[in-house]
Amino acid sequence: MKSNLSIGLPRMHLETREKRDFLPEFVQRLYHYGFEIFLEQGYGAGMGYQDVDYLALAPTAHFTTYEETLQKDIVLVLRYPGDSVVATMQPGTCLISMLHFPTRPRRVALLTEIGLEAISLDSIKDDVGRRLIENLRAVAWNGVEVAFRVLKEHYPPPGLEDPNRLPVKVTVLGAGAVGMLAIQAAIRYGNVNTWHHMASIGATGVQVTAVDHDLTNHPAITQQILKYTDILVDATQRPDATKPVIQNEWIGPMRPHAVLLDLSVDPYDCDGELNSVKGIEGIPQGNLDQYVFMPDDPAYEVIPSCIPTKERRLAVSCYSWPGIYPKECMELYGKQLTPLMHEIAKRQGVKNIDPQGSFFQRAIGRAMLSHFKNTAEKGDKR
Repeated sequence: MKSNLSIGLPRMHLETREKRDFLPEFVQRLYHYGFEIFLEQGYGAGMGYQDVDYLALAPTAHFTTYEETLQKDIVLVLRYPGDSVVATMQPGTCLISMLHFPTRPRRVALLTEIGLEAISLDSIKDDVGRRLIENLRAVAWNGVEVAFRVLKEHYPPPGLEDPNRLPVKVTVLGAGAVGMLAIQAAIRYGNVNTWHHMASIGATGVQVTAVDHDLTNHPAITQQILKYTDILVDATQRPDATKPVIQNEWIGPMRPHAVLLDLSVDPYDCDGELNSVKGIEGIPQGNLDQYVFMPDDPAYEVIPSCIPTKERRLAVSCYSWPGIYPKECMELYGKQLTPLMHEIAKRQGVKNIDPQGSFFQRAIGRAMLSHFKNTAEKGDKR
């Protein structure tokens, strides 16, 4: 099948440890669907792949510059490449990426101004609202694994492996998809091998408390829970991103070794006015280059001045938790994306996607920038 569509696959240059590129097997599927494929030079190198690994499965693929990959009919890259990069793209190009339309109004405005179409991977959902492109298990398990690793390093004597210690108390804010997975991960220390080891030495286990958002409207009760919490997990999806779930001052009574784990990774945005704050107020925004922060870390100094940061504990935050294990992450994303890219190829581009058509057309249609803007405009009129 020949789609007559060109597709650019640029690498991600946001952090040194960001190694996630789509695997050769996924590129092979694009080849079979008829895309003319343009890969940035060095694509896959961070995960140990070479050009020949891709060419063996997609022999007509081209290796080219980063800039050229951005000039194709479709540009597919997992993470948003940044405003300055997007500004170089041609009107009419379709950017497929994790775009987070509802919480990035400035991004939506920029994409619109340039004249791009876009498909937000995080908005691709089935007919009952379940995400089709997601790695929520990796978000929860990877984050919890790191939090327990940090806790072990700072747990007071005689240590986390002492059979006579009290249960580790984990408090999970939110019990949605990520929260439920975080609960499952927490009772296993975020790592099944660690869980088996702890059981073999007779160590006391883990006690997990799930906290409903409504409960956090009662500061005295919430602070009493926090006082005895060893790991505090933010897995919330808040209706109002301008209000934290846990105010910074509430952290003060927490144990000195307590770990604050950020799974929601909402950004701080105080440009002009307060638009967004993290669920746990005052902790840094991490990434794959640094996701563990001591209370005196310089990262606190770059948090916007509108955010209080006086009360601090060990903080763990990463914008891309699945990226800690990049190959496993991209294998999953490739499998999830395959039928959607096939649908785009069959339709000769996103402009021919029928929002009322087949299952995958409907899913793609709901995730398009044009649909998001139309929905937002109708909402404003109501």
